[in-house]
Amino acid sequence: MTEFAAPTRSTDASAPRGGDRPVFTGHHTHLWGFLLAGWLISYADRTVTGPVISWMIENKAGFIGDAANPATLGGLIGSMFFTGYMLTQYAGGRLGDRYGHREMLVVSLLWAGLLTLVSGVTGGLIGFVVARVLTGLGEGVFYSNDRVLVIAHTPRARRTIGLGVVLSGLSIGLTVGIVATPHLIDWGGDWGMGGGAWRMPLFVFGVVSLLVAAATWAYFRARGDRPLRLGPPALRLVAYSVPAAVAIVALFLLADEFGWPDWLTAVGSGVLFLAMVTLVIRGIVRTGRSAQLLGRDVWLICLSFVAVMWNLWFFSFWSVQIVAESAHSSLGAAALTAAFNAGAGILGFPVGGWIADRRVRAGKGRKPLAVICAAVHTVLAVAFGVSLLGDGEPSLLLLGAILFCSGLFFNALQPIVHSILGDLAAEEHRGSLFGLFNLVAEIGAVASPVVSGVLRDATGSWAPGVFTAAGVMAVSVVLYGMVRERIPGTAAA
Repeated sequence: MTEFAAPTRSTDASAPRGGDRPVFTGHHTHLWGFLLAGWLISYADRTVTGPVISWMIENKAGFIGDAANPATLGGLIGSMFFTGYMLTQYAGGRLGDRYGHREMLVVSLLWAGLLTLVSGVTGGLIGFVVARVLTGLGEGVFYSNDRVLVIAHTPRARRTIGLGVVLSGLSIGLTVGIVATPHLIDWGGDWGMGGGAWRMPLFVFGVVSLLVAAATWAYFRARGDRPLRLGPPALRLVAYSVPAAVAIVALFLLADEFGWPDWLTAVGSGVLFLAMVTLVIRGIVRTGRSAQLLGRDVWLICLSFVAVMWNLWFFSFWSVQIVAESAHSSLGAAALTAAFNAGAGILGFPVGGWIADRRVRAGKGRKPLAVICAAVHTVLAVAFGVSLLGDGEPSLLLLGAILFCSGLFFNALQPIVHSILGDLAAEEHRGSLFGLFNLVAEIGAVASPVVSGVLRDATGSWAPGVFTAAGVMAVSVVLYGMVRERIPGTAAA
């Protein structure tokens, strides 16, 4: 285990390019810990929306309680959040390449903490949507910058397990968000918040987000040869985010004013996505980076990961409600059962990375692991859907067991894919590469909550939504099989 020395002229991915630049000088395992904490609170912040809406539906409270189609409206709110999250993916990577990836991580955590607090302060539907859209826009820049830091500052032999260990914060955050939210709402009730008790988890997670941001800032500041300058990247992010937020909120307001069906509003989010992808691709072509960022294998991985985001946010957003309705259990019991899926990532993420690194050291590819993980998750998702079709109530033990087993393979898949993708581009382009990757993949997160909610309201069952998620993942199995992997230290596979 060695510290990272600072060269005179750095190509470090955590600093702006050009001239003498500082590099991160901390130990890579310490870096993993802080990035894990960032993932944890970021995912707790975004996961809280699903359980909060489930509580509103169950208690007929807040701005969801009186809705004619509460599941559809709740899913639409989730989709609005991820529309914002999606639209800053590429911009976040580009800003990180220019201003520094450390700076963008701290800005993202500060932004998310402040806007999560604002989400709790708002009282009406429109105000809540605006706050969640803005939260998503800020959180969207975390992903591409985090991935680049891990790859740049982790020894090659431990790169994939590093990606997995850090990403396990996602599962911990999902678990915390799912399990803690009902208890925090109850705590809000004990404090006399009544029908506004749903605000309490947003207040708690917002404060913790700010504390994590302060700790991360102090850590990075002490391990570089210059202070972190947060102002310039933050202002550029604001300049980028304001038009995006206006477009998203305008879409929601128009739908509310003219009484559009919620599914049509979701289609509008898809149009924004296509417009953004078009602008990004045009910019890449104009700057002469097509060979690095728009290759065949990059597109195969980007498109296949749509299935990951679809399944991630189908189960993360709706699993509590699915278990509660299917097993007729309390919200707390349903949250504990649903947490088996999220909690499986605490084991699945690092184990998937560890196995992939062993294969790379042996000169073998990681692609077969990706295919196997995606295929097994598909089969188990189908089994989960079948368990919802019976006349009787499925047992919580059965639902929890299926969610846990599918979660192991599903979460192991993700660092494997990230590692394969990271080897497809040079270091100076990785921020942009991961930004493009998650921009494309996030269409799954945008579509999944609202499509699943529409299917539930139309059929009266969650099974069609589960089978849809399984079908999308089955397509990704084929796409992963077509990827030509570059194995570090060997010829391209």
